[in-house]
Amino acid sequence: MTQDDSFKIAGHQFNSRLIIGTGKYKDFTQTALALKESGAEMITVAVRRVNVEQKNQQMLQDFIDPTKYIYLPNTAGCFTAEDAIRTLRLARSVGNWNLVKLEVLSDPKTLYPKVIETIRAAEILIKDGFDVMVYTSDDPIVAKELEDIGCCAIMPLAAPIGSGLGIQNPLNIEFIIEQAKVPVIVDAGVGTASDAAIAMEMGCDGVLMNTAIATAKNPILMAKSMKLAIQSGRMAYLAGRMPKKKYGAASSPIDGKISATA
Repeated sequence: MTQDDSFKIAGHQFNSRLIIGTGKYKDFTQTALALKESGAEMITVAVRRVNVEQKNQQMLQDFIDPTKYIYLPNTAGCFTAEDAIRTLRLARSVGNWNLVKLEVLSDPKTLYPKVIETIRAAEILIKDGFDVMVYTSDDPIVAKELEDIGCCAIMPLAAPIGSGLGIQNPLNIEFIIEQAKVPVIVDAGVGTASDAAIAMEMGCDGVLMNTAIATAKNPILMAKSMKLAIQSGRMAYLAGRMPKKKYGAASSPIDGKISATA
């Protein structure tokens, strides 16, 4: 695209609308290569699972320069508001990270968000000065509540985390996009490039993914395909798709055609 199509989250400006996670890769080298091919400018970091503090061991920062990419600490693996809040306060003390991703999970089987705890944690974190991007259900009412609290981005799931099922409830995602005044980023459930393109064609501001890239047979190639899918889907959205019709319509004009009896 020749025009500027960047967008902002909490004052940070991004050209790429793809955000990728750093979990499940073979090693940090593969993580860094996938990030480069994806073109992403923001990466999520599970504070409880990725070493960002113990300097006597390999650190993610040794492979991905935190001065060149936005690190987004998240609360993956937290099942209570207290746990999530404690984790993000630790992240701020370790890396001075203020832009964070909040997720409070309900159970290990579905990994759906525990909405009541998520709202409670978001309120406390925002009062504490954090810029909160929030993982939530695809419920438009909950999404509006989180936006009204002050979350800087709403991140509804497409499907359960790590499922690769793609967008299961497009109508609700459309409702969330229509009402939101902050970026809407589909988070969780993307499985392949077409899923990412569909999310962007719907009008999402971005897509966050981890498993779809990290567990692909060729993560580096999948990262590149996701980059192109995001770009293609965004361009299709801006171009404005043709209306859907119940019946066929000829591509060429019928009026003025040569008569078969002439």
